[in-house]
Amino acid sequence: MAALSKRILSETARSTFKAFGIRPFLMDLEGGTDPAKDPLSGVSKVRRLRTYALQESINLGQPHFFEVLPGLGGWLVALENRRIIHGALAVGEVFIEPPPSDSEGCRRELAALGLSAEKAREYLLARPTLTGARLREAALHVEQTFYVVSGWKPLQMNENRLRVQQQQQIAEAIDDQKRRGDGASYPFEKERVLLSHIRAGDQAGARRVLNEMLGAMYMSSPKLVVLRARAIELMGYLTRAAVEDSPAMESLIARNHQWMERLIRARDFEELARVLTDALNDFIENIYLHGFNRTNVHVAKALDFITRNSAKPLRLKDIAGTVGLSSYRLAHLVKAHTGKTIVQIITHARIQNARALLEQTEKPCAEIAYETGFNDQSYFIKHFKRIAGITPARYRRTRMVPPREEG
Repeated sequence: MAALSKRILSETARSTFKAFGIRPFLMDLEGGTDPAKDPLSGVSKVRRLRTYALQESINLGQPHFFEVLPGLGGWLVALENRRIIHGALAVGEVFIEPPPSDSEGCRRELAALGLSAEKAREYLLARPTLTGARLREAALHVEQTFYVVSGWKPLQMNENRLRVQQQQQIAEAIDDQKRRGDGASYPFEKERVLLSHIRAGDQAGARRVLNEMLGAMYMSSPKLVVLRARAIELMGYLTRAAVEDSPAMESLIARNHQWMERLIRARDFEELARVLTDALNDFIENIYLHGFNRTNVHVAKALDFITRNSAKPLRLKDIAGTVGLSSYRLAHLVKAHTGKTIVQIITHARIQNARALLEQTEKPCAEIAYETGFNDQSYFIKHFKRIAGITPARYRRTRMVPPREEG
């Protein structure tokens, strides 16, 4: 808990009180809170409820509601920074509108939990009343405000939220197809829609279409061997489209082999869907960054040059010279068409190459750093962690394809 500064907590609490009239309070991993601010801090049942809500907040990747008494509850927002959980912020407890009419019954229930009659009465009188929707808004406000103010990166929470979202979208696609009574067939027409979202760099839209396709694939045939074949077929289609659009995307062929290895080893439909989603994000990063949908010929040439030569020392004036523009003009065009600076694009291209080497080889990180164009290993690790969210060593442990088992 020492990682949390008073400034972060006070700014989050002040913003929430101004917008909703309630102040979130800090909770540790065991459900413990400040007894001076929380009359229920010593109640074991409440601590268990809050601890369970914290775990669910982590699992679902979003705030989770908990109820102390019927009609009296709050939300917990897990606090994560780069896969380390530091506790939670509790939003509430408040009466959910309409409040319970039997206030005496509430006092008796609190007394049964261990509070004195006077403490129970004071506690209930201090509870505000909000609608359920308003309380949820407050929880989302706390989550957003905290992560903006702190600068923390909830990597695990984001992954879990996307996983839950994917499961929901696939289930909805399956239910929708059942309701319509359509014939169970693979949605070839959605491949083009998916590709258009990838070209636009629209990750959310691409994931939604992919999940609709996964639902249709499952309805077409729930057999894992068929689903795997469809997934590999889809990856091949995306790779061919990328390479046909730009020869500079040839590096995707090697990465596609790695994704196919993971698809082949997927043990069930859920893992297959997760691998496809990871592959989709990887495609979007590579394709959109390097200008899959490029309209400016100078930008296209510059990005192709960077892709082919990212491991070499690159200077803006040299890149500009290859496309026949001034350094200032090229920098302006690249920023306008990609939203990124030349330096950002070079760094990202080098990190993408490093990812491939970490997955496909056993070369030490220092060697990979120099091979991909970084002159300093610590500089490489810093930028790799900034872009990928984890260190190169940890990335290798989680992504490297294991050797194929014989027989």
